Amino acid sequence: MGAPYIDYIIGDARLIPPGQDASYSEKVVRLPDTFLVSDRNRTVAGPTPTRAESGLPAEGFVFCCFNNSYKITPAVFELWMRLLERIDGSVLWLFEDNAVAAANLRREAKARGIAARRLVFACRTPRLADHLARYRLADLFLDTLPYNAHVTTIDALWTGLPVLTRMGATFAGRVAGSLLHAAGLPELVTQTPEEYEARAHRLATSPAELAAIRARLSANHLSHALFDTDRFRRHIETAYATMRARSRRGLPAEAFSVDGVK
Repeated sequence: MGAPYIDYIIGDARLIPPGQDASYSEKVVRLPDTFLVSDRNRTVAGPTPTRAESGLPAEGFVFCCFNNSYKITPAVFELWMRLLERIDGSVLWLFEDNAVAAANLRREAKARGIAARRLVFACRTPRLADHLARYRLADLFLDTLPYNAHVTTIDALWTGLPVLTRMGATFAGRVAGSLLHAAGLPELVTQTPEEYEARAHRLATSPAELAAIRARLSANHLSHALFDTDRFRRHIETAYATMRARSRRGLPAEAFSVDGVK
């Protein structure tokens, strides 16, 4: 933040790798799993809406990205359009919170030889539970860079939808990678545009591999750190207690890491 009155920034070793502390005005506190808390008590509405109710075609692979439209850069969009071109019948399901942005994206798709109908837009729902339920209709979430999905990554994973991301160089572009490692899915974290595109294509054309990832994600819900809210609570409370103890002794803020607790 660059503000002298903010002592600490909460992170983790993947979000802020060792050696990057000098890039932050705050002292870095690294939690052992991930920096972002997930509420394991959230409900997902049922039943799942139909494809027709959601504006999706009856058949075909559904790539999904419910990130805000301002996160979609030309480079990311170009890559997505190549995937649609290569995979017959596939669609890209996006979140519409801005009619102008939706119209612009359809226009850019047509300029790249992709029919506008292959971009499907989901409108805002009154209840979060209804929004989460429609994630079940998608096959693979495609993340953005340089600004990843943050809470949106947790939303997708909580509903059982795999998220494919690419690690960036900054905090905002490393969040999804941190969350995926905490969910036990490190193979969905890529490093280059080429690797990201190749992995997306492989998963879209390898139903058995994608099904295995979905099964592991479902099994990991109650066993991995991302969805263990109380484990996160113990870690963050340990961090706060350490900060407070230093302050009470009159010591300045200092970087430290929290050990994992059971």
